[in-house]
Amino acid sequence: MPPSTARLTGQGQSGSTAVKIVVTGPSAAGKTTLIRTISEITVLSTEHDVTDETRSVKAETTVAMDFGRITIDRELVLFGTPGQDRFDFIWEILGEGMLDYVLLVDGTQEESVIAAVPVLAAFRRMASVPFVVAVNRAEHLDPAAGAWLRETLDLEPEVPVIPCDATDRSSVKAVLLALLYAVAETLEPAEAPA
Repeated sequence: MPPSTARLTGQGQSGSTAVKIVVTGPSAAGKTTLIRTISEITVLSTEHDVTDETRSVKAETTVAMDFGRITIDRELVLFGTPGQDRFDFIWEILGEGMLDYVLLVDGTQEESVIAAVPVLAAFRRMASVPFVVAVNRAEHLDPAAGAWLRETLDLEPEVPVIPCDATDRSSVKAVLLALLYAVAETLEPAEAPA
């Protein structure tokens, strides 16, 4: 039985406070792969055979969570959510106490971006925290595709949209660094008016 999420977001192995990051998005976007690529530990995963219409897309799906860890100055704990909306009750459990989140979409599938709309809406209702949109399987994002994605997801201009490859460690690290920079920007004191 895995430890509770409260314990996982408390003291890290180094004795410092661990930072909780959630990786969410629609089914088959690459959430489990992203966490497996970057985690310093063997990922705790709850993959089971697909029993619904998504079977044509992939053989297994996350039914509870994925859990990984990486250290970048501080210990980051990564929680991957199930992508199917029938598991949306788990999103709230995993989102509790998160510092920020990554919304991951499959850049080769328009349907992935459309399926991300209710996921993003749920996370926006859950917590007002920084997030980035990572576009998996996309080396570059052309301006027209980027504009369509921003419009479809109703993104504010300051929300970073990062092309990534969930199988490439340096690409995943770039996504996490963009996320941490987004958090840092929210922590910077507002400048006094002139």
